[in-house]
Amino acid sequence: MAGIGFELRRILKKDSYLNILRAYAYAGIISAGPWIISILGILVLGFVALTVVVPKFMVAQFQTSVTYLIAVSLIFSGVLQHGYTRYIADKLFIEKSEFVIPSFNGALLVMTVSSGLFASILLLTLFPNQNIIYKLEMIASFVILCNIWTSTSLLSGLQSYRTILVVFAIGYVTVVLSGILLQPFGLEGLLAGILIGHFVLLAGIIIAIYAGFPLKGPLVSLEFMRHGQMFPALIFTGFFYNLAIWADKFVFWANPPTSTHVIGPLTNSPIYDLPIFIAYLSIIPGMAVFLVRMETDFVEFYHRFYNAVLHGASLSFIREMRNEMVVSARHGIFDIIKIQSIAIFIIFILAPKILQWIGISQAFLYLFYIDLVGVGLQVVFLGLLNVFFYLDKRGRALFLTAGFFVLNTIFTIITIKLGAFYYGYGFTLSLLVMIVIAMHLLEKDFDSLEYQTFMMQKMYG
Repeated sequence: MAGIGFELRRILKKDSYLNILRAYAYAGIISAGPWIISILGILVLGFVALTVVVPKFMVAQFQTSVTYLIAVSLIFSGVLQHGYTRYIADKLFIEKSEFVIPSFNGALLVMTVSSGLFASILLLTLFPNQNIIYKLEMIASFVILCNIWTSTSLLSGLQSYRTILVVFAIGYVTVVLSGILLQPFGLEGLLAGILIGHFVLLAGIIIAIYAGFPLKGPLVSLEFMRHGQMFPALIFTGFFYNLAIWADKFVFWANPPTSTHVIGPLTNSPIYDLPIFIAYLSIIPGMAVFLVRMETDFVEFYHRFYNAVLHGASLSFIREMRNEMVVSARHGIFDIIKIQSIAIFIIFILAPKILQWIGISQAFLYLFYIDLVGVGLQVVFLGLLNVFFYLDKRGRALFLTAGFFVLNTIFTIITIKLGAFYYGYGFTLSLLVMIVIAMHLLEKDFDSLEYQTFMMQKMYG
């Protein structure tokens, strides 16, 4: 995340309230922008389709199909994302940027073939009553989405956060416009809009990556797939993190009393889905603070500490930098909690009006409150994971993400059995438990940071 950190530090050097506001606004838009654009793009296209001639059940089929595409593609591509991104980061650290494009092409090849086979098997076996156009559009969209998630992680390493935001905006404007133009063709037309828009988005990302890195050596390299090139803990962390985020949704979709059949084997949960997806729009303040605090103060002292160790600085200076890094990390996490809490409080007050404006029944209000707290805790959890990644605590990250998945699944099943009043608590409580555990582990790691750093320096020279 060095790119946005550099930009934020440049803005904050001009010490004024206006520049502080600019920095937080920039961080919020860049960090949450792609997610917000994705949600709004799908909701807008569905709303426009409802106001024209597309039947309501067909719009539900479209939105449910796209939701599953996004969920499953994130989980499937998560297996490669973290490990591959770390591989590229290590190559860039030793100034071997010529490895990027061949490895990127190799990653796209692996993801295209594997995701294409996976989607083809599922669509051809589980959707016997859908026509071939629907199946082909779903397969192609799944492959493209998997490649988008893989490519976006590399584009982040290029320090091109503005580019990410621009290409996502162009892609989802294309989604909406294509969907509007093709909506006379019904479900297949709406899915074609998604396919075209995501293809434009992927093309924009690939062009930006090709423009940012030199092309040397072979066109395609699969070296990152060799044994020892990717850390297994990161591979499983990417998988479990994405699986954990969707675990509660899958439980609601799989439970007959809380789900509705939509198309093929796909179901949705009208009582659960919309409130939590709308709640995700509240993450902008927390994500802004997350980036500003983590990518300025924390990163600065992080680099000073490790440079002091590597270059043999005095023990007093090393301890001073260690203390500054620990304090900045703590302040960053608690600032995320404070700002996100303020945002949640404000939305709590406005929630009835928000639901009324969107056209959602006030019966969803209490669940919306719980979901707001849950997504706020997710931002805090992400901040803690980020610190563990910086400290290279891959085992900790894997334990926390796997624990989040297990608890989210178990707690959601329990809350469904307890009744509608408890819906949403499974997601929220699982995050709360894992945050408490993560804070405890982080304090232990900070206490032994100097010893562990010196030992790593001794082991790896």
